[in-house]
Amino acid sequence: MSLLQNLSLLIMLLNISLAVTIIFLERRNATSTWAWVMVLFFIPVLGFIMYLILGQKIKRRKLNKLLGDNQRIIEEEYGKQMAMFASRGYPFEDRDFAKYQDMIYMNLLSSYALYTDNNEIEIYTDGNRKFDALLEDIAAATHHIHMVYYIVRDDALGRRLVKALAEKATQGIEVRFLYDHIGSSALPRRFFRELRAAGGREVAFFPSRIPYLNLKINYRNHRKLVIIDGKVGYIGGFNIGDEYLGLNKHFGEWRDTHLKVKGNAVLQMQAQFLMDWNLAFPGKIELLEHYFPVGGERQGHIGMQLVASGPDSEEQQIKNAYVKMIYSAERTICLQTPYFVPDESLLTSLRIAAQSGVDVRIMMPSKPDHFFVYWASRSYMGELLASGIKVYLYKRGFLHAKTLVIDSKVASVGTANLDIRSFKLNFEINAFIYDRDTSNRLMDIFRQDEKHCHLLTAEEYAARPLFQRMKESVSRLLSPIL
Repeated sequence: MSLLQNLSLLIMLLNISLAVTIIFLERRNATSTWAWVMVLFFIPVLGFIMYLILGQKIKRRKLNKLLGDNQRIIEEEYGKQMAMFASRGYPFEDRDFAKYQDMIYMNLLSSYALYTDNNEIEIYTDGNRKFDALLEDIAAATHHIHMVYYIVRDDALGRRLVKALAEKATQGIEVRFLYDHIGSSALPRRFFRELRAAGGREVAFFPSRIPYLNLKINYRNHRKLVIIDGKVGYIGGFNIGDEYLGLNKHFGEWRDTHLKVKGNAVLQMQAQFLMDWNLAFPGKIELLEHYFPVGGERQGHIGMQLVASGPDSEEQQIKNAYVKMIYSAERTICLQTPYFVPDESLLTSLRIAAQSGVDVRIMMPSKPDHFFVYWASRSYMGELLASGIKVYLYKRGFLHAKTLVIDSKVASVGTANLDIRSFKLNFEINAFIYDRDTSNRLMDIFRQDEKHCHLLTAEEYAARPLFQRMKESVSRLLSPIL
């Protein structure tokens, strides 16, 4: 046999071995399995490389450690709330919210998402205001500052933030900074030098053992959380970089949604951060009482749950909570997402809601930042329009908000995009909010954003060019593994 024939035989055997592994050993869902088999056999060499980067599953050993910490932190309060919501006996101040007890119970059961009703929320849609507020709270910290971000840039904002953290560390404040190794892959080692010298600590989430080469594209920590003194928390879509201040010429204005929270919901943010830190850092943090201050003056009256999801569970907790919210809708559903690659259950829930007379509105960006996901998102627009769903394309900069508002009563804001990667492969966290005032404020923001959108019509979508349809079809075919 010639060298070329031997090489072809080796590639064929390798593809068959990988296909058998995917089908029989990894127990993926059928859609993902077929997508990978097609990639391996139609583009053999490139398909193998793609599998190494995108297809490997996470080690269960690390995840079992995470789950054990989760249960230990909240076990006592979890048991009390499970009994209360199972019997539908929670004493809501507004009895109208009693209809959501089954949803709260589901989130408790699947994600250990404790319900708290003493919270206060401030909403930020502009990066400048959000980071000004964050830096002000950092300056006021008296005990600890905990941060996790997916993307951190070595630019003016990133350096300004690290300088502020280093100043607090020199004052004896505990500073811990967790960043994702892939999301922040361009970050130089020297970036945290000042923070380390001041006594602060930083660690990369799931780094590669090979310098400058990380093939672990999946299972990234996409969360954005800040916890200050266990009393103030931040959660939402903004990462750290000048582009999130609207300073990137390509994207222009950056439209995102972020929350500042005070109240007992912050304690669950704290628990999540400590679990993530202990998963990534070799030295384990003990879950000491000073990280979980209780008592004091009541902050507000907003009900909240923090739902975390990712590869540490067989469930897709955030997606399931979305579906549950959508099926509860009676009047309106307003959804903002930068990426729209739903599975069948989520797509069906939206279509059924629209066909039941609910006013369903979905807002997406009109410009891409990830081309495959962008074209995959556009491939679903025809089905949405055919069901009577209104599709808005945001044109004033880039829309990165991840919000869902139902009937101006319940809402979700967080880090999860509406795609398979966020629901299954990445570590995400969303705030689910049970409050009329907050939901109305988010609805008002949605209505204001509509003024900067193009309302897509079925006729316009049907007239799109053939080449665009081809890009949509190929991207949608690959969407289960994007």
